[in-house]
Amino acid sequence: MAFDVARIRGLFPALGDGWIHFDGAAGMLVPEQVASAVSTAMRAPVSGPGGAFPASQRAETIVTAARRAVADLAGADPAGVVLGPSASVLLRRLGDALSERWTLGDEVVVSRLDEQANLAPWKRATKRAGAVLRWSEIDIETCELPAWQYENLVSARTKAVAITAASGSVGTRPDVPTIVEFAKRVGALVVVDGTYAAPFVPLDIAEIGADVMVLSAQSWGGPSIGALVFRDPELLERLPSVSLDPGARGPARMELGPHAYPLLAGVVASVDYLAGLDDAATGSRRDRLVTSLGSAKSYHAGLLAQLSTELRSLRHVMVIGDAMRRIPALAFTIADKKAPEVADYLASQGLCAFADDGSSGVFASLGVGEVGGAVRIGLAHYSNVFEINQLIRVLEELR
Repeated sequence: MAFDVARIRGLFPALGDGWIHFDGAAGMLVPEQVASAVSTAMRAPVSGPGGAFPASQRAETIVTAARRAVADLAGADPAGVVLGPSASVLLRRLGDALSERWTLGDEVVVSRLDEQANLAPWKRATKRAGAVLRWSEIDIETCELPAWQYENLVSARTKAVAITAASGSVGTRPDVPTIVEFAKRVGALVVVDGTYAAPFVPLDIAEIGADVMVLSAQSWGGPSIGALVFRDPELLERLPSVSLDPGARGPARMELGPHAYPLLAGVVASVDYLAGLDDAATGSRRDRLVTSLGSAKSYHAGLLAQLSTELRSLRHVMVIGDAMRRIPALAFTIADKKAPEVADYLASQGLCAFADDGSSGVFASLGVGEVGGAVRIGLAHYSNVFEINQLIRVLEELR
């Protein structure tokens, strides 16, 4: 494995701003090859698809390439890849389409570990259909999401189970395959949010067992484009279409309006960037993605271990949770200080990090609001040991 973080940092012009970026959970910075791909596509003649002329054919080529790139990332069939303006928008479309066939008393299971983007569409869908939203709970000590509780949560009335592959707030990676197993016993559709896991862990939709996986290219340094990946493309034909084209087939049934073609070109470049994280990776793009993301996983595991250990050594800092399987994200509180105050101080020292007041989402479930909220740290591909040391140094001074 060859994860050369110095080489990778050289791919990001935005790092020239001089700041240390621990805001990775909000979306990574954009590598040069992605910005260049978007710019090049914007300068080229691109028209709507369906025409016999080059500009129209170029549009079709870009869409096809984007579907293939996302499919390679998820280990899926390009015929099952739906593209759209964001993961949230696509999840809302999916929820609306599914809920058309739900009846009063049907159930959807969600988790306290999930972010609002993966909760709001299901809240809306169940409300529209008169269905019931059921919740799995977090272990407040470890921030684990015990999979065993799903055995009792799912029932013959369960229509869908929505679960994140990783938390962008506390880093937890729940045991999704076991959760899927419980869901399949009752025939429920499983929707996995791969947004936060995709930049750090090789994903395989068939291995996970999800029916649908949602992704956001912005999370790994791509443009603001979302994708729904269907393990079985035939499922698309059984869903109510949202397309303006009454004859739409396949992924186009869940796509509304013209695509942002330059951004889709950027999606392709961003997946190619992921495939090149390990410069020793060879083979097909899927092979290179598995190798490169495996290398990223190993590199970030070491970085996260150092960060977690050093934070826990500071008496005035409390790290939230300690899950066994994680992506490189965590949250902490500081004694006698509110999270916004801490984040402001970090910013004054050139460090980017977000504060959460604990009034909603994961942190509300953990009761973090009672101690002034939490500061979120999200590492990225370009994070390094020097930056970890800088964060620890600044926090040591904040007593």
